[in-house]
Amino acid sequence: MNIKEARQEIINTVKAYLKKDETGAYVIPVEKQRPILLMGPPGIGKTAILEQAANACGINLIAYTITHHTRQSAIGLPFIATRMYDGKERSVTEYTMSEIIASIYDRIEQTGIKEGILFLDEINCVSETLAPTMLQFLQYKTFGAHHLPEGFLIVTAGNPPEYNKSVRDFDIVTLDRVKRIDIQEDYPAWKEYAYRAGVHGAIMAYLEIRKEHFYSIRTDLSGKHFVTARGWEDLSRILTVYEDLELPVTKGLIIQYLQDEEIAASFSVYYDLYQKYREIYHVDDIMEGTASVDADVLRQAPFDEKLSMIGLLTDRLNQECRLYDRERSVQEAVFAVLKQIKAAVAAGRDAGTEEETTQILALLSSEIADGRALFEKQKEAHLLDREEEGVRRRVLAVLEELLHAVSLRAADREPADMVFVGEWFAKREDARQQNIEWTGAHLTNALAFLASVYGESQEMALFLSELSAGYHTLKFVSECGNDAYDKYQRLLLTKDRRHEITRDLQSFLSI
Repeated sequence: MNIKEARQEIINTVKAYLKKDETGAYVIPVEKQRPILLMGPPGIGKTAILEQAANACGINLIAYTITHHTRQSAIGLPFIATRMYDGKERSVTEYTMSEIIASIYDRIEQTGIKEGILFLDEINCVSETLAPTMLQFLQYKTFGAHHLPEGFLIVTAGNPPEYNKSVRDFDIVTLDRVKRIDIQEDYPAWKEYAYRAGVHGAIMAYLEIRKEHFYSIRTDLSGKHFVTARGWEDLSRILTVYEDLELPVTKGLIIQYLQDEEIAASFSVYYDLYQKYREIYHVDDIMEGTASVDADVLRQAPFDEKLSMIGLLTDRLNQECRLYDRERSVQEAVFAVLKQIKAAVAAGRDAGTEEETTQILALLSSEIADGRALFEKQKEAHLLDREEEGVRRRVLAVLEELLHAVSLRAADREPADMVFVGEWFAKREDARQQNIEWTGAHLTNALAFLASVYGESQEMALFLSELSAGYHTLKFVSECGNDAYDKYQRLLLTKDRRHEITRDLQSFLSI
């Protein structure tokens, strides 16, 4: 199964294991809740899907790479205790609580959430001294004398032996007590995630041309060479920062992330071409509808160059649509806060409170302080994914802007009441709506440009396919609408259906 299917299977398992009957007991008893064993090659995103699954279910995630642990840290340290046996006091050996089990209780205390996932990576690479302890844990959910808290399920991960010489085979007794999920690298599944995560446009365009370079592990006389999904995503982040800082992107940088010299060299050449195409095709002009590119030159260009140009347009629109999605979430959250403040101010007015500005300042300060405290708590507990963290930071920053604006008005002895707050919010909404109009116009202009150059061709079909595959672009079109997008989608669907009917007719006539 691919990484997307594995994530959904984990989510489904969480729901099944946490389901309770009318008495409050788990429908599947804790001792019958099999641990999940994820088996697959390194770097395909096993840890990432656990984070996504835990976030989707609103539960805790505690993750450990078990090869970093000793038997003592897993089961606890021994100490001498006294017990009474047959009327006599005896010295016995007991153990402190496992570091891993203790971390679960710490997380429950931090978040107030009693359910979660304990994720143990590299489970089949533990040391010889720790192996019996891990087998006991998988079978009985105990480290030493300490049980895994109810409401926590175990997910483990390991690499097949061809990727790691330290791998130990599980016996049938152990395998018969786990839910084994074998995961394979799958570019289409990763591509869907990559668009949502904002992976660099050059990487997305390159992998459309060289899909075989998405995941590669090989060994020759010079050693091991590998490229993984993790490597592409980490490379994307450093490329973005290097470009912002105007630092040179070299093959030496790329090979630090793509540890296969041939693939790194290939992508390095393509990256330079991608930057060249960015200058040649004037993406900004295409978006504004003022492009003056020779259509004949574009039509006769090699197909990989056409893919690169389409990738540039897709990347630009994806960035704008990501911004739209973020600002919509921010504006909705800010509106919810202001609605609460308005109700509190109205209640204070009824109670005889005189100074409305003072109320607003106090309420805003309180909302910001509470919001920041909750944000820090949830961030420390790893309950926020990257997108949610960005939205929450932005909401706090916007509320700080409003607090500053109200404070300045109050200092100048000008009205800073709820009317002013409403006008301030309306200006933000007007600016957001203007950005929506610009993004819609950019999408329309990009489609018009491609139609003028290629018509209803495979290039147009590919562009529409990429837009539909992108989480943020598809969300923008679904929520805001775009007549040009709908028009060309209908035209191409009609054209495809016409070709399908023609093929069916020819098949029928050939019988």
